[in-house]
Amino acid sequence: MQNPDQIVEMSDEEFRAIRDYINNQCGLYFDLPSKYLLEKRLSRRVHEHRLSSFKEYHYYLRYDKNSVDELNKITDILTTNETYFYREAYQLLAFKDEILPEIHAIKKDKKLTIWSAGCSTGEEPYTLAMLIILSNLFSDWRVEVVGSDISQRVLHAARRGIYSDSSFRTMPEEYKNRFFTKGDDGKFHVIDEVKEMVTFGKVNLLDSKMLNLIPSIDIIFCRNVIIYFDLETKKKVVENFYEKLNDAGYLLLGHSESLMSISTSFKLKHLKNDMVYQKPLIEDSLKVLKGGD
Repeated sequence: MQNPDQIVEMSDEEFRAIRDYINNQCGLYFDLPSKYLLEKRLSRRVHEHRLSSFKEYHYYLRYDKNSVDELNKITDILTTNETYFYREAYQLLAFKDEILPEIHAIKKDKKLTIWSAGCSTGEEPYTLAMLIILSNLFSDWRVEVVGSDISQRVLHAARRGIYSDSSFRTMPEEYKNRFFTKGDDGKFHVIDEVKEMVTFGKVNLLDSKMLNLIPSIDIIFCRNVIIYFDLETKKKVVENFYEKLNDAGYLLLGHSESLMSISTSFKLKHLKNDMVYQKPLIEDSLKVLKGGD
């Protein structure tokens, strides 16, 4: 009987085959120094299916009738889902105090749609919904915050909206008191006023059919997600974001991320609290193409 904790050796050829398959399917990229990580984390899957090698496992991934389900499982295994409420506070100040008032002033249809791409266990989209409520600008608007991730496991946790103390390491105490109730389980439950603003769904950022289900967006948060992609995948994902954004819509990345070498379609906008990317208005884009100011 196989020991489920025993590491199965992976050759460089097997690594490249499995790495490329994962990259093509969901955009995650692993360079050669990451071979041991894949070897360690996926060995249990080899044992689970009673296979003898990663060569057989690669064949299973490509051709077995359960390959889609298996890809979902290994995506959960290989991605880091560590997050918490009110992460990168300076950026959230820019969102609440500068971006939201601007959108409120210029949009006439009274619809606000925000996408948290790579939302993990839901702390980010719920934080955005709370800040929208606190802005006191959108009570008579149709507001939707869409949270998406490639992992069904984290989406299940996000829909529950139940969190332990570790999720509140930077959230102001008054926000915690305002938007959560403490359950008999000792954990904190997101109140219905917030949960009703947020919807969750599985989205592969490379899957055009899935992306068609996402409506036109005013603001996209995609923080610490594209760092897992190679350059070509980053370009494709950012291009998809550009197509989904309304004119003058915003793209907010993680503090260590930028669009340098990825895209020139967005303009970098300097706000009081942060620097963010904005999709130009159509007339501004035409000026650039014509060589105008």
